[in-house]
Amino acid sequence: MKKIISNRITTLALLTAVVSTSAFGATLIAKAETVGASSPAIQAKAVPSSKLLTPTNHTLLMIDHQPQMAFGTSSIDIQVLRNNVTGLAKAAKAFKVPTVLTTVAAESFSGPIFPEIQAVFPEQQPIDRTTMNAWEDQRVVDKVNSYGKKKLVVSGLWTEVCDLSAVLSAIDQGYEVYIVTDTSGGVTEEAHDMAIERMIQAGAAPITWEQYLLELQRDWARSETYKATTDIAKEHGGAYGLGIIYSQEMFGGSEGH
Repeated sequence: MKKIISNRITTLALLTAVVSTSAFGATLIAKAETVGASSPAIQAKAVPSSKLLTPTNHTLLMIDHQPQMAFGTSSIDIQVLRNNVTGLAKAAKAFKVPTVLTTVAAESFSGPIFPEIQAVFPEQQPIDRTTMNAWEDQRVVDKVNSYGKKKLVVSGLWTEVCDLSAVLSAIDQGYEVYIVTDTSGGVTEEAHDMAIERMIQAGAAPITWEQYLLELQRDWARSETYKATTDIAKEHGGAYGLGIIYSQEMFGGSEGH
């Protein structure tokens, strides 16, 4: 008899615990639903992110795109690099982005800046340095300061030396830095990749040159830069550019309305 009573008491205790737990859970769910119901829904606005680049919120710094530096670059095909660099330079020119050109030991060792870049900015004399870190040359920093932009886009050779040192230095001084990965190159793929990772860890945002071009355009209704954007894409944008040529030639295609 005692055993039966004991079992009944145990069963009653378990049932009580289950009911209590279920009630507690239901209370929590009800409270959560009440909080969710009372919280205001997110009201989206048709405005761009402040993290996006615009023609007026940044400076482009192009570092040491020179023959001697290209000779030692193996992380990217040099023909591809020259194409990409030219596309980047043309994009900056088309959108009137303040651009700083730099070289290192141009007359004594590394040679002149790529002729494609100089052709885009024929009147601009690159700042020639001795420092591997462009940010340690006061002339470069003064030129960047003169434009008064808080964002800085960086491209150069080599990724692990000249890009890295300038990017980390600029970030330390409060700049929002973007590194153009496919217009930069390192002595090995690993050197390039590790440098990009290190810059990302420090806060830099990786972008590509074609992304840069389209981010600046962003709206195909911007007719003042539409032709320049599509012309750059047609000449340097590979398959995408070929697609534009096809659509325009075959049926007069246009992204704008």
